[in-house]
Amino acid sequence: MDQKDTEMNEKGVSSSTSGVVVQVREKKGPLRAAIPYMPFPVAVICLFLNTFVPGLGTFISAFTVLCGARTDLPDRHVCCVFWLNIAAAFIQILTAVVMVGWIMSIFWGMDMVILASEHHIPHVETYPSFE
Repeated sequence: MDQKDTEMNEKGVSSSTSGVVVQVREKKGPLRAAIPYMPFPVAVICLFLNTFVPGLGTFISAFTVLCGARTDLPDRHVCCVFWLNIAAAFIQILTAVVMVGWIMSIFWGMDMVILASEHHIPHVETYPSFE
């Protein structure tokens, strides 16, 4: 081992030659985990609405949960996740006066678009195949 690897191992950081795999997972709070996985066009519309009317896109996204959109809270009841999204929209609306809610609303919309693009469900043909 060279000097750099020795220094890194002494500091408790593993070198690239040791074969250690590190997995990083983001821990989300209940409000952030309640953001639904929506179709991409709906997520973009919610981002647009959140940009110009803080909380409106979040409010509309709450209803996608009632329509079957998945979230990162599978163990919670649909109504609970719906109300968490309504609470997030309400917080955004109330704090928009001091710009915090507006910024939160824009970031919330960006998270909706990111989730929609990462969890894109490809279109599946519903016609029977005659092979």
